[in-house]
Amino acid sequence: MYDVARPATGNALDETGRLPVVPPGGRPPGTEHRRSAPRPGPDYAGIQAGPEFVALRRRFRAFVFPMSFAFFAWYMTYVLLAAYAHDFMSRKVFGQVNVGLLLGIGQFASTALVTWLYLRYARRRIDPRVDALRAQAGLPDRTRR
Repeated sequence: MYDVARPATGNALDETGRLPVVPPGGRPPGTEHRRSAPRPGPDYAGIQAGPEFVALRRRFRAFVFPMSFAFFAWYMTYVLLAAYAHDFMSRKVFGQVNVGLLLGIGQFASTALVTWLYLRYARRRIDPRVDALRAQAGLPDRTRR
């Protein structure tokens, strides 16, 4: 178990019992030797402003926004029917199964359907463009499962 009364070795509290003061925008005293050269990396701002990324974002939104709206409308229809159309929702379809139960199960089925449609859409229309952008930026390939 960790003893909170005694700081661990190598801790900044060891020598003085106080936390080091960090100057604004600087590093704690004694850490200058740890400074390393900035790593060159992709120009994320440039990639985001580029036409390929803009097209990728547009393609993503072209699926997500309409599908989200449609699913929300379907969900709200179910909720409003359940709240205000008791006679309709309690109408027997067969045996003890009524319209409300079928529409409720339909909510689960439609969730699975939307998920499957998005995965299919992303695999065909979005992932190849993401891979091309990653290669253009010099980033390693993603691992696919």
